[in-house]
Amino acid sequence: MDTATIAREFTDMCAAGDFAEAGEAFWADDVVSLEPMPGDMARVEGREAVARKGEWWAENNEVHSFEVEGPFVFEDQFAVRFSMDVTPSGGERTTMDEVALYTVRHGKIVEERFLYGTE
Repeated sequence: MDTATIAREFTDMCAAGDFAEAGEAFWADDVVSLEPMPGDMARVEGREAVARKGEWWAENNEVHSFEVEGPFVFEDQFAVRFSMDVTPSGGERTTMDEVALYTVRHGKIVEERFLYGTE
């Protein structure tokens, strides 16, 4: 499967709210997830660890709405924009806007890198 097909199927699953299923279908066993923040979630390696990261996020945030834009494809990478209206556990309702950059090798996503806007 080529990058454009993977990008479209992955993005369609995310747009339908099937984030965990998208990861299960397309992450490589040794996938790396990178966030621009300090702490344990800054770099997570391996399919199971990345799935646990997603489960933690879902358990600790109430999502009121979300939008998915993309994919935007170039060679072995694609980007997706996520906009979310969320309330973190113990926090205040906020809007999150991020771009995720995915790298594909051998038909699987080997890296996801999240980029946040600055205010």
